[in-house]
Amino acid sequence: MTGKTQLKRKTQQVIRMLEKHLGIPVRNNDRKSPDPLDMLIATLLSQNTNDTNSYRAWKKLKEKYPDYESMYRARTSSIESAIRTGGMAKQKAARIKELLRNVKKRYGKFSLTALRNKSDGEVLEELTALNGIGLKTASCVLLFSLGRNSFPVDTHVHRIVNRIGLVSTPTPDKTFLAMQELVPPDKMYSFHTNLIRFGREVCKSQRPECYRCPLIRMCKFGQKKVKVDGNRKLNIAGGKKRDFMLLDNV
Repeated sequence: MTGKTQLKRKTQQVIRMLEKHLGIPVRNNDRKSPDPLDMLIATLLSQNTNDTNSYRAWKKLKEKYPDYESMYRARTSSIESAIRTGGMAKQKAARIKELLRNVKKRYGKFSLTALRNKSDGEVLEELTALNGIGLKTASCVLLFSLGRNSFPVDTHVHRIVNRIGLVSTPTPDKTFLAMQELVPPDKMYSFHTNLIRFGREVCKSQRPECYRCPLIRMCKFGQKKVKVDGNRKLNIAGGKKRDFMLLDNV
């Protein structure tokens, strides 16, 4: 058995274990898919804050500027005021203005609907060509807006898949490239969503709660933190659950 085959099997095992303990996330197919530009800006607002605060910022921004023409013409300070609850408002407001300028310059209008007719690779290439847009943000547009099978890698995902040994990569972008070959396409949404929840509640960056981790037996990092009791049922019940996900509610 090759090393890649072993990693694929281990990845599938991790997916099953997380689905057992966290459930199988279901895509919201009862509503129209989010606009790609909406998703791009919502992903930007989600950076360096929690989903509740970034959702408030997103709602206030869209209420104040229902169309992107008015948002683009607004003062940066006015956008900053609208998104203040999301944190880093000054930096994010400037990035929103720059992003809208770049989208208008590239596509001739404040719209990314042209991406719907392009391949996954073309979408990634075009979005990452926009200043300030990386693979994670572009992949979120693919997964949450365009309904494609893509596997975004943020800090939570990067941290966990490295800790449990699915990859050994120094950056989220390198993790993204490595994981696309390991995750079954029909499980990318489930695995991404469960890893985000798992990273928030159990496998935290600081002081991970290894004592209630269902993956501890395959995690070298976890073995250093807690002694495994072979008779103990491993689960993550008991933590404060935060199921709300901004990008599922754009």
